Amino acid sequence: MKWRKLMWIAWPAFLVAGLIEMVVFAFVDPHDLYWFGQPLELARAGVYTLAFFVFWAMAGLASALTLLLASEQD
Repeated sequence: MKWRKLMWIAWPAFLVAGLIEMVVFAFVDPHDLYWFGQPLELARAGVYTLAFFVFWAMAGLASALTLLLASEQD
């Protein structure tokens, strides 16, 4: 049951992270990004990868919160 709940969180979050990634980087060039006033030293693929995992974590937290709130209703 624990793995099933984990997949209820992870799979939708993965799909949403992919969509957010496509939308954000359709408008933003990774070489135009700055971190604390300095240009990023990463290659484009590195920026895409890190951004995907950040988006996935944020969507995962939202999914987990939804599951937590829904389970308290029972």
